[in-house]
Amino acid sequence: MPKQKTHKGTKKRFRLSAKGKAMHRSSGTSHLAGGVSNKRSRNLRGTTSVDTCMEKTIQKALGKYSS
Repeated sequence: MPKQKTHKGTKKRFRLSAKGKAMHRSSGTSHLAGGVSNKRSRNLRGTTSVDTCMEKTIQKALGKYSS
């Protein structure tokens, strides 16, 4: 049986924390941020964890990068 391939789009968008949570960048930060308030752009900094219902799917798509 062939090996499970890593989903490259998932690999680019998510990474796993030390405890195994899937982390992602907040949306609305890359461009057209001039119309966004300073408070909003400040709160969008950094990474946030994904919903628990999606974690299993993301870990499966990451393949060997999930451990």
